Amino acid sequence: MRDLRFEINGNPFFAQCAGDPDAPLILCLHGFPEYSGAYQDVLPLLAKDHFVVAPDQRGYGQSWKPQGVAPYAIPNLAADAAAMIDLFGNGRAAAAVGHDWGASVAYYLAFRYPAKLAKLVIVNGVHPVPFQAALATGGAQSAASQYIPWLRREGSEARLAADNFAALTRLFAENMDMSWLTPDRHAAYAAAWGGEDGLRAMVNWYRATPLKVARPGEPIPPEDLSQIDPATVRVTMPHLLLWARDDTALLPESRAGLDAFCDDLTVTEIDGADHWVLHQKPEQVARGILKFLG
Repeated sequence: MRDLRFEINGNPFFAQCAGDPDAPLILCLHGFPEYSGAYQDVLPLLAKDHFVVAPDQRGYGQSWKPQGVAPYAIPNLAADAAAMIDLFGNGRAAAAVGHDWGASVAYYLAFRYPAKLAKLVIVNGVHPVPFQAALATGGAQSAASQYIPWLRREGSEARLAADNFAALTRLFAENMDMSWLTPDRHAAYAAAWGGEDGLRAMVNWYRATPLKVARPGEPIPPEDLSQIDPATVRVTMPHLLLWARDDTALLPESRAGLDAFCDDLTVTEIDGADHWVLHQKPEQVARGILKFLG
């Protein structure tokens, strides 16, 4: 693997990459609270016949961290990804792979820039319509997602950064198998988080999203939710969903009805892994992606 430093609209970005730059592009998008290192075990496994690029997304790691909340709205994040496809894939990628928040960016990329993607791969991530439906019920997914309104509160970044990121590490690890998070890897994550200012940019992704999270047992009425035209959130290219069964952050109800928004959906479930499946089962994730890409 090697490092990439590049600019998008004059703003600095960083990525880890592997493979031949002339090969078809796979763009790998991380989630919260990770960075390009989320894919460090997966990249080499995909690189034989592809150029694989895993950026620090806007607000993360060594990439650009604009001030305020508005720059972290999903259209801006997807525009970054589209620009990366233009830069590294000559305008088209063999696939975008998205995990967690990276899945949200990858979905929006598929909605708004379909000509730039041959295929879409999501790893334990959610389409906005089924996810909002699950968040609004006041049920199990609402309960599992109560960290979202907590993160949105003013000053959450300071609490997350205190005592060498103790609260963020607890959030990262809650109900998950963290045996992969060695001391060296934790130190790399802490360096990427960058203290309170770095965490503010990361948390602003949550502050910018219009998703509404019900309190447990208090469903949100449908008329209080944003109405989305299904035609604007359709995945038209072949779509693979890789889903680790033991995820406690994203529950199966968060993807219920996904097939109604996809022209060509394949779902592959992975046993013995949770939300951090990229670290726990990198070989299985890579095999699934390569099989899907043919």
